[in-house]
Amino acid sequence: MSQTNVIIIGAGIAGLAAGTYLQSSGFKVTILEQHTIAGGLSTSWRRKGYLFEGGMHWLTGSSPKFPLNRIWHEVGALKDNNPVFNKDPFYTLIDGDKTLYLYRDVDKLEKHFISSAPEDEAAIKHMCRDIRRFLKVHTVITDIPGLKTKHHTHPSFIELCAMIPAVFRMSPLLKQSYPDYVSQFKNKEIRDLLLSVVGLRYNAVSFVYTMASFASGDCGYPKGGSLRMAQNMADTFTALGGTIQFSTKVTGIVSKNGTAAGINTEDTFIPADKIIITQDTRQAVDSLFNPPLNEKWAQKMRKNVISEQNMFLCLGIKADLSKYPLSFVIPLDIPFEAAGLSFGELCLHNYSTYEGYAPEGCTPLTCLLLGSSYNWWKAKKADGTYKQEKEKLIQRFITEVKKYIPEIGDNVEVTDVATPCTYERYTGTFEGSWMSVWEPGGASFTLPAKSETIKGIYFAGERSMMPGGLPITVWAGRRAAQVVCKDTDTEFVAPQY
Repeated sequence: MSQTNVIIIGAGIAGLAAGTYLQSSGFKVTILEQHTIAGGLSTSWRRKGYLFEGGMHWLTGSSPKFPLNRIWHEVGALKDNNPVFNKDPFYTLIDGDKTLYLYRDVDKLEKHFISSAPEDEAAIKHMCRDIRRFLKVHTVITDIPGLKTKHHTHPSFIELCAMIPAVFRMSPLLKQSYPDYVSQFKNKEIRDLLLSVVGLRYNAVSFVYTMASFASGDCGYPKGGSLRMAQNMADTFTALGGTIQFSTKVTGIVSKNGTAAGINTEDTFIPADKIIITQDTRQAVDSLFNPPLNEKWAQKMRKNVISEQNMFLCLGIKADLSKYPLSFVIPLDIPFEAAGLSFGELCLHNYSTYEGYAPEGCTPLTCLLLGSSYNWWKAKKADGTYKQEKEKLIQRFITEVKKYIPEIGDNVEVTDVATPCTYERYTGTFEGSWMSVWEPGGASFTLPAKSETIKGIYFAGERSMMPGGLPITVWAGRRAAQVVCKDTDTEFVAPQY
């Protein structure tokens, strides 16, 4: 019997995960990637000796205490060459001579906040109770029903019971906005620090869950960041016999009589028995199908997806900034304006102590500005002022940051700005987004793993489950591989590590 030929569209985290599991299970897998490197949205780039981390500030599942950690090892994302570092405090607020620390340890955090803002003692204790309730909440790893495998994975009764305390707070937190939750604090420094954790359009669950993940010892940063993790996964996949074709843009899905037949690229047709689409599903249902895929779940997705976008500002500084915290928040007297959005604080990421991220004695400094800016930047592309606006933005950023970091002076050697249009161009993601916004009261969703109308078409990626992100992409890649195994009556085999 011949091997089943699987084509995967996209060498991001979901595509590499799906490919690795399928290759390990005996399939012939080829991944097609439009970019020149693996990783998709989990990416970084170098400019004149400086590495700018553009895809990962922490990795959920980096702690061996949680089941997701095993999945990261199975797909090769975590190896001996990228040990995990847990920075603590996670964020530091600097406001003149005042400092406030976001400690991982919830008891330490509670004492520190109360000593800094006794007027907020009740609110601080309330928040810390919420964090403690969510300490055991994590991505549940389970096999799909009916899967043929020698080593089944399902959550234990004890594992599920440990998450029950969070259930009783879930509903009210889902309805409440993240900024509204933080507004319970009278102390401005506490508000400014806490408002730097997740995007301002999210619900309060997103904030509390993230804080609890820090407190549980998870959410570390693997050495080498996005690039090394993605390369580790690509190396694991190819070592199993898989193939990655870079600089290959897929332009369409070809089906015959309701069954997948292959894909069209800009240059040729490639036949396939099974096709897994890990390109952003929201984008793929419109751009890869002719006519656009109009299944009920796709219609619902088009209606419900609110894309989280970002502007990523990067400085390469010929100065050692190691005396500053690794991640620090600067409250602003006058809001920072960018692409029609207003920011009351800047969260800066300082890579001065990260090995290999800059020439000796130099520092990469980055800032992520979250919010809906895609249409603004798209309009600037249309009227021909895109490059000028990027330059104006980075110069305003330098002027602002110099007020707080005098060492910058005239020592900026490299500048770079990535807009949602940048991410759209390099990854093909919908509106240049890297997650979906989970609004207060907004509908959560889990997309199906395969098409309902075209046999042999599967989906995986950050859009597969609200709100997306790295843990969802690797989960979705694994799920898609299991569905393919079930549909072909093939034993699912996880790679050994």
